[in-house]
Amino acid sequence: MTYQFHVGMEVVCIDDKVPLEGGAVVKDAAITEGTVYTIRWVGMATHYVFGDYFGVKLEGVDSKFGEAWGMKDAPFAARRFRPLVNDRLASLRALQNPNQPIAPAPEEPRRRVPMKEEEKV
Repeated sequence: MTYQFHVGMEVVCIDDKVPLEGGAVVKDAAITEGTVYTIRWVGMATHYVFGDYFGVKLEGVDSKFGEAWGMKDAPFAARRFRPLVNDRLASLRALQNPNQPIAPAPEEPRRRVPMKEEEKV
């Protein structure tokens, strides 16, 4: 799946693991899975170990992983993030139930809508 990333866009980290040589995996110290970040730079990056990749830099986050290879503030691979999507249909769903607030929080449990009893014939 491809996304149209742009500067100022809010994204969610979906992969905070870093593969190491030999198949080992460690957690990236600079980012955390499930955390929302804002993009400050988008573009193609070149790294002599990882090759060419589409990368993003995040506001308030210095990647630090590139310093060992002489590359300050190296971009993170964009595949590790997805755009933050607000629930655009929440207000329309709320119209179906007059007792429900107009824009419920996504964390709130769904409320049951009272159903009319079937008419007896």
